[in-house]
Amino acid sequence: MDTELARTQMVKQQVRAWDVLDLRVLELLDVLPRDRFVPPAYRKLAYADMQIPLAHGEVMMAPKVEGRLLQALDPQANESALEIGTGSGFMTACLARLAGEVLSLDIHADFTAAAGRLLADLGIRNALLETRDATRLDGVTRRFDLIAVTGSLPDYDTHYAEHLNVGGRLFVIAGQPPIMEALLITRVTETAWARESLFETSLPPLVNAPVPAAFHF
Repeated sequence: MDTELARTQMVKQQVRAWDVLDLRVLELLDVLPRDRFVPPAYRKLAYADMQIPLAHGEVMMAPKVEGRLLQALDPQANESALEIGTGSGFMTACLARLAGEVLSLDIHADFTAAAGRLLADLGIRNALLETRDATRLDGVTRRFDLIAVTGSLPDYDTHYAEHLNVGGRLFVIAGQPPIMEALLITRVTETAWARESLFETSLPPLVNAPVPAAFHF
């Protein structure tokens, strides 16, 4: 597979076609080797318009969704980012290339270990990976400029938004399958947040994500 050609076609035919027009995001996705982060069994599909299966029932988001996430968050070089769900580490790498620093959390130790090796191989030094239940954030007292939640929440709540700095942005996908809503939450003051609906999609839920009471049996 000609990976450089595949990346370029992915950016032009999938990402840009889905209203991702931020040149920084497009240029990043055109050079970052996404195939390095894909499990060997799916490597030929690394640049296809689809979610890529990972271990533990998780997935890599489709490239166009990754592009929309990055465009919505608009990471800047002086900003801090929190990633909820390291997964393959690809989004960690994207955030690290655009933001100043990244803290990425995942409940699966094999994910954080493998992603850490890939980031090191790519020379990415501004991302810290921790193995922990990212739905709880026990002991995380600091705030962040950006928060990216890479698994879905059955029901949106303010848990992550409260960890934003004023002016900070949160990307999260909330709802029940088959249709969920991608949201951009912006903290506009200490006590107020703005909410923008971006698009519809579907994504596996975060492990241990709170389930709405109506869905308990």
